[in-house]
Amino acid sequence: MKELLITIAQGLVNNPAAVTVEEEQSGNQTVLHLHVAPDDMGKVIGKQGKIAKAIRTVMRSAAGRVNQSVSVEID
Repeated sequence: MKELLITIAQGLVNNPAAVTVEEEQSGNQTVLHLHVAPDDMGKVIGKQGKIAKAIRTVMRSAAGRVNQSVSVEID
């Protein structure tokens, strides 16, 4: 899941080297914390949060295929 999120985020930003993801386990829930450069934050969030919502939807769908529960936090 972590690699998928990195790939998606790197395709959206101007500075792909600054993309990092921290993984945190909380019971059976996995929380992925996405960190990008401050200048790229708007590109990852999008207008009215539409891109962030789409990223979360894709990640939830991919996690569901392997019987996991994933949430994405953008920091």
